[in-house]
Amino acid sequence: MREVYLDYNATTPVDPEVVKAMLPYLEEYFHNPSSLYSGSSKVRADLETSRKKVAELINADPEEIVFTSGGSEADNLAIKGVAFQLSGKHIITSSIEHHAVLHACKFLEKLGYEITYLPVDRHGVVDPDDLKKAIREDTILVSIMLANNEIGTIEPVKELSKVAHEHGVLFHTDAVQAVGKIPVDVKDLDVDLLSMSAHKFYGPKGVGALYIRKGVKLSPLIHGGSQERNRRAGTENVAGIVGMGKAAEIAQKDMYEEERKVKPLRDRLQSELIARIPEIIVNGHPENRLYNTLNICVKYIEGESMLALLDSYGISASSGSACTSSSLEPSHVLLAIGIPHEIAHGSLRFSLGRYNSSRDVETVLEVLPVVVEKLRKLSPYWS
Repeated sequence: MREVYLDYNATTPVDPEVVKAMLPYLEEYFHNPSSLYSGSSKVRADLETSRKKVAELINADPEEIVFTSGGSEADNLAIKGVAFQLSGKHIITSSIEHHAVLHACKFLEKLGYEITYLPVDRHGVVDPDDLKKAIREDTILVSIMLANNEIGTIEPVKELSKVAHEHGVLFHTDAVQAVGKIPVDVKDLDVDLLSMSAHKFYGPKGVGALYIRKGVKLSPLIHGGSQERNRRAGTENVAGIVGMGKAAEIAQKDMYEEERKVKPLRDRLQSELIARIPEIIVNGHPENRLYNTLNICVKYIEGESMLALLDSYGISASSGSACTSSSLEPSHVLLAIGIPHEIAHGSLRFSLGRYNSSRDVETVLEVLPVVVEKLRKLSPYWS
């Protein structure tokens, strides 16, 4: 059975060129970059070349990039690093953030910090006026994501960051779903901290990065050696970092071409599902949304049941974030945008990418209406 993979927001396949770039650092160039002999010097130089490539992808300086184990660690380093460095006890975030941000904030609440969770409108957009009203004298950080992983909505981060800076408050954005898909310029956005993850743009899992604007001080979360300019101890994942650098290089070159290919596929999938399946809702902003993301709610049936049947046809999708796929609770993102609890349970997220084709879309358009009809016949709520 041919797999139709439509879950690129969960993870992407590793690009063959990325694998090729990584292999020497798993075999011949195995040396510790912190050692002093010549083999290590080469590894260290190549690590710094990869840092430069990642920095170029977001228009940062190489010394502003700290490599981490992924987006979750980058989010935690940004939020806890600021909290433990500064004296204020108030942080502002939104109600639709990834759990890496929300759970970090919940942890800080246990330590006596106060967190304000900003609401969003029905499209998932944070209002800059709400942020302005929420800032207090003791606010130290605002953390609002650049693009939502479930519904694809792109937040007005530039305007939000301006509000924060007008009040002397640092601004962090979780850009894990945005970097590599859409142009991200930290200087234009005017953010102080930005999180990213390699496996969201065809790089390997287990490696990410945090952009830290020059002059911003963080308390490290991992103590030990002096790696990453004393901001993140531990021997670097060199093969992963080289892979991330190569993936960043490819993304910078091919980003617009990928959008040109993928957006029409997503748009056809959306328009035809609306035409073929009654009683569905499309979630997310109609315009300012990641071009690869389609999140729908199918009324009167469960998302998990749809996913199981889709999987039996070889179609891989999700009901929201991969990090919460085992949860029986409906998406916190959908509840935040006003979707009723019983409808939010019927959500599906299709996220497309580089290797999808029109054949993949046609397969879903043939299969999903059949799946929905079958499940609705079993539903006591459908007539």
